[in-house]
Amino acid sequence: MQLSDASAPAVRRLGVAALALALAGTATLLTGGLSATGRAFPAPTPPATCGKGDLPETDVQGRVPQADYDSGRAAKGYRCNTRAVGHQGRTGGFKVLRYTDTRGHTCAYYDSTRFFPTDVPFQASSGFGVIVLDMARPRQPTVATTLTSPTMQSPHESLLVNEKRGLLAAVMGNAYTSAGILEVYDLSADCRAPKLLSRTPEAILGHESGWSRDGKTFYAASSGGQTFVAIDLTDPTSPKRLFQQRGVNYHGMRLSNDGRTMYVANIGNDLSGGTLPGEGLRILDVSEIQDRDPDPEVTVLSDLTWPEGSIPQVAQPFTRGGRHYLLEVDEFSRYGLNGGSPDAAHAQVGAARIIDVEDPRHPKVVSHLRLQVQQPAERIAARNDPGASSPLGGYTAHYCSAPRRKNPRLVACSMIGSGLRVFDIRKLRRPVEAAYFNQPSTSGSKGASAMAQPAWDVKRRSIWYADGNSGFHVVRLTHGVGRLLRR
Repeated sequence: MQLSDASAPAVRRLGVAALALALAGTATLLTGGLSATGRAFPAPTPPATCGKGDLPETDVQGRVPQADYDSGRAAKGYRCNTRAVGHQGRTGGFKVLRYTDTRGHTCAYYDSTRFFPTDVPFQASSGFGVIVLDMARPRQPTVATTLTSPTMQSPHESLLVNEKRGLLAAVMGNAYTSAGILEVYDLSADCRAPKLLSRTPEAILGHESGWSRDGKTFYAASSGGQTFVAIDLTDPTSPKRLFQQRGVNYHGMRLSNDGRTMYVANIGNDLSGGTLPGEGLRILDVSEIQDRDPDPEVTVLSDLTWPEGSIPQVAQPFTRGGRHYLLEVDEFSRYGLNGGSPDAAHAQVGAARIIDVEDPRHPKVVSHLRLQVQQPAERIAARNDPGASSPLGGYTAHYCSAPRRKNPRLVACSMIGSGLRVFDIRKLRRPVEAAYFNQPSTSGSKGASAMAQPAWDVKRRSIWYADGNSGFHVVRLTHGVGRLLRR
C-alpha cells in the first residue's frame, strides 16, 4: 500500500491555515473587474429576469443591504421565479440529501451542525445530529427521527447518501479535522428509520468525503489532518481500509460513473505568505482501488488552478451530449492576497465554475457562476451589511449541485449571504441566472447562512436546501423555470 508523508514544516504551515479557516476559458475572464492588486476577475453571471408577483432584490445581484433591514424589507425575503413551499427547523449544516426507499417513502437528511460548538444555541431548539424528514407532504416536512450517534452529531461536510445501495455514511469531523469515526446506516428498507450497520475508526481522521457510484468504496479526507483514505464497504457491516495516504490537503471528492477517476478539491500545502492557497482541481486515477488491487497506487493525472480562486470545496461530475464536465465551487473567500488585508471586503471570492474534463489530463475552465456582489468593488461597498464581514460566510459560496448527471439544464448553489441561486446552463459557455430564493434572518445572527448542498425534487420542480440561520426550506421553481428540469 502506497504511503507518503508530508514534511513537518508543511504540516505546521497547514495547521496555521486550517486554524484560520476554523476561526474565521472565455472572454469573461477579462471583463469582470479588478482586485486591489490589479488581478482580472471573471464577469458576474447575467442576473435573472423575475416574474409577476416576485419579490426581487433591491440592490446589486446577491446583496441584502442594511437599509433593507432598517425598513423591514429584508424580513419579507427575496424571491425570483421561486416560491416557498415548506419549512422546518431553525438551523442547518452543510448537506441536504434526498432518498426514496424500496417501498416508495421519500426522505430528506440534513445535518444541524456547521461549526460546533457555536451552533449549540440553535441546536438546543432544533435538535442535535442529522435530521431525518418524512417528505410525503413537502408542504409539511415532518421530523421522523434524529440520528444522534457520535458521528452524526458532527459529520462536518462528510455526510453522503449512496442511492444505488441505500446507504448513508459520514465520518466525524470539524473545520480542521476530527477522530474520523465512520458510521454507515441502511436506508433501503425504510428511509424514515435508518438502521446503523457499523461504526469503525477506518477513516483515521475526518472532514470531507466521496463515494463511488456503486456504493462499494467510501473515501474520507481530513484536510487539516493531511490524510486521504479509501474504505471498502462491499459489506457495510464490516468496513475495511483499502488505501491511505498522508501529506495531502484534500477537500470534497467526487468520482466518475465507473469509479476509476476522482475529482478532488485540492486545497494544497503551499501556504507561502500565510494565505489559504486555493490550489484548485486535482484529477486522480483511482482505478487500482476500484479494482481492489492488493497494493493500490493512486496516480495524479492533472492539476488545474484558477486565478480568482478561494478555497476549493467540491467538483460535481456531469455530462452534456456525452462530453464530461464538472460543476466546481469554491467556499468562503481567500485572505491575504491584497497586501495581507485582514478584512472580508478585500478578500477574493472564487464562487463557482464549469470545467471541461473530457481529457482528464488537460482540464479547462469554460465558464463561471458568480454574483455581482462577489465582485471586488461591490464587496467593498457591501462591507457593512449584516454578515458581510464574516470570514466564514458573507457574500461567498459554499456548495452547488445538479439535478442529474446526464444533461442537466439547471444547477443550484448555496451562496451563503445571497441564499439559494439557480443557474441556467443550457449554454455551458454562457450561463445565466434563472432564479433565486433568499430568506435572511432579521434577528440574532442577521443575514442568510445558506451553506448546504441543495437536493432536487425533480417531479415537483422543487429544490431543498438548508440555511444555518433559518432551517430547512422547500422551494418551488416558478414562471417556467421548473420546466427546465424535464429531460
